[in-house]
Amino acid sequence: MDSGVLDVPGARLYFEVRGTGPVLLTIIGGGSDAAMAAPLAEALSGRHTVITYDRRGATRSPLTGPPGQQRVEEHTSDALRLLEATGPGPADVFATHSGALIGLDLLARHPGRVRRLVAHEPPAFALLPDAASWQRLARDLLDVHARAGVGAALRALGEATGVPPPPGPDPALPSWVRAMLTRMAANLESSLLHELGPFSAYVPDAAALLGAPVVVAYGAGTRGRPLHRTTLAVAAALGTSAVELPGDHVGYLRSPAEFGDALHRLLTETLTA
Repeated sequence: MDSGVLDVPGARLYFEVRGTGPVLLTIIGGGSDAAMAAPLAEALSGRHTVITYDRRGATRSPLTGPPGQQRVEEHTSDALRLLEATGPGPADVFATHSGALIGLDLLARHPGRVRRLVAHEPPAFALLPDAASWQRLARDLLDVHARAGVGAALRALGEATGVPPPPGPDPALPSWVRAMLTRMAANLESSLLHELGPFSAYVPDAAALLGAPVVVAYGAGTRGRPLHRTTLAVAAALGTSAVELPGDHVGYLRSPAEFGDALHRLLTETLTA
């Protein structure tokens, strides 16, 4: 594995590169970092050159100015610059949770840079019939944070979305997992305060994405939960059907080999069909 830092406007992005073959950029959800995608990257390293990175504002990708509300478009520009650093050709993209909103925006704005996007469980709550209630939740969580702290706010968010907050860094866990969970404790608070509101209001550009090389996917274990609903809503807006991938919301972390095989098929067989 190689690692490096890329200077972008307003931040310094930490990234890692593994493997050989066609470039695959991974974009992880808010509060997570490159370590969440590391097992998947290792599983795919014999078939892809996998780029993982910490999104702006995360512990290893610090902002170079004061914190503020983060827009999807800022993160899209970061992803574009990472791709530009890899070379002139288009790349595959796997993007999950709020990272999937960035992936959709990247494909809509810069279609020549994306060969195929797999958007996994995009939280496009603005497309749901009860979008107003999700916007209200994003505001209410800031009040919960102010009154009772980040833990209470994250638990309330987990109850609403069906995605519980990550556990603490238990000493029995592998060292790399403990280190990741320690970083996530700080990253999740930043994501809650500066990302949740703008991202939950984001509406994918369906007109730009119609007929684009995108696969919208959800985890089998997410079926029936709010992120399954948002995934189906995105697929409907793009005039396509959602596909099922192994595992739950973080199937790529829990079962990286099985998930990686399924992802590789989506990135290859779909293109040649």
